[in-house]
Amino acid sequence: MKRTPPLCCPPPPRNEGRGLKVRAGDRGLAALAKALGHPARVRIVRRLLALKGCACGDLVRELGLAQATVSQHLKVLKAAGLIYGSIQGPSACYCLDGRVLKAFREELAGLG
Repeated sequence: MKRTPPLCCPPPPRNEGRGLKVRAGDRGLAALAKALGHPARVRIVRRLLALKGCACGDLVRELGLAQATVSQHLKVLKAAGLIYGSIQGPSACYCLDGRVLKAFREELAGLG
């Protein structure tokens, strides 16, 4: 006969998390936080901040990561709106969108 261990607490309701009330801007804040959730992406943002301009081809060499890995991180940052870029032939240039970074900082400050 199989014994069932006693439950210490009831299981969560099946619809937990659904119908969550979300403030305006919370989804954007969460998307930006997620985009910055990897150390390589934070390094990319720091590098673009330090350049005060666009980076073309330097990032792979400076980060010491594979081209494909850097490209994937850039894609995530671009999708979140933190960076923008242009591709011309074999070279790509990326710049930080200072307005988005400023808005992110303000949203973070508003958490407190």
